[in-house]
Amino acid sequence: MATPAGGAGRGTGRRLDLAALREELGPRLQGVLADFERFLRLERNRSAHTVQAYLGDITQLLHYLRSTGETDLRALDLRLLRGWLANLHQAGASRTTLARRAAAARTFSTWAFQNQLLTADVAELLVSPRPHRSIPAVLSAGEAEQAVDSLSGDEPEQLRDRLVLELLYGTGIRVAELVGLDLTDLDRGRRVLRVIGKGDKQRTVPYGVPADAALQRWLDHGRPARATPASGQALLLGRRGGRLDQRAARRVVNAATAGVVGGSGLSPHGLRHSAATHLLDGGADLRAVQELLGHASLATTQIYTHVSVDRLRRSFEQAHPRA
Repeated sequence: MATPAGGAGRGTGRRLDLAALREELGPRLQGVLADFERFLRLERNRSAHTVQAYLGDITQLLHYLRSTGETDLRALDLRLLRGWLANLHQAGASRTTLARRAAAARTFSTWAFQNQLLTADVAELLVSPRPHRSIPAVLSAGEAEQAVDSLSGDEPEQLRDRLVLELLYGTGIRVAELVGLDLTDLDRGRRVLRVIGKGDKQRTVPYGVPADAALQRWLDHGRPARATPASGQALLLGRRGGRLDQRAARRVVNAATAGVVGGSGLSPHGLRHSAATHLLDGGADLRAVQELLGHASLATTQIYTHVSVDRLRRSFEQAHPRA
């Protein structure tokens, strides 16, 4: 299929003025996008980040449709979808980007068919390249301990920051799950947390003695000094007493790990990677790790086995006389 005017330049990874693109679609397709957004938010319970990503992808898809001279959504078919992805590939889109765009198109197509906007689920047979799974950067157990221990002190902020690292590394939960914790999510007797993960799915995650000690110090001496009437039940509080936000938690992790690995340090997800790898290194069952991390698919958890195997190979080559 020939590249429609404006198709290639608008399909790359460059930042786009999506509001301007949406405006160009006209009232009918704008209404379709608005209905699709409500579906993602209210029926699928997708995160705000996922909703925005999918809306951006479908905005560009509809703009591609319009650039072919079509203004009727029913003109969308498998051939056009494949042309859209081929156009993106020629423009330099990565395999990961293509895979996400195809996933967004499949979700949109199914929704549009179910709502009688399309006469068939035109993306049902749409395939895309499998994204490359990169092996995540992780800390060694000693480096993780050094990063956690670098945070000490009795000031409220210091007590909170220590608890941030203890919980992220000690449980492997996501940073969004961490800052969303309420006091009512704690079961101190059993040392477990009730975590609300992606798709509002609830799971129970255990935490260890060091995290419990950090939690006790925060609850006794840190949180009372920060709490205001606006704090509600939030476990972790910011400077003004409101719920700690994700950016502040990321800065804490980044600063603590920078002193260990150098450079810019790790993100909270790096601590999650580290926790998962150390669990598997210690002999934890893969499905147990999947449940702890809240992965919907075991395939997502299996990436950590590659990290563990790589470490095993390096240890073998360094230590075995016949390596």
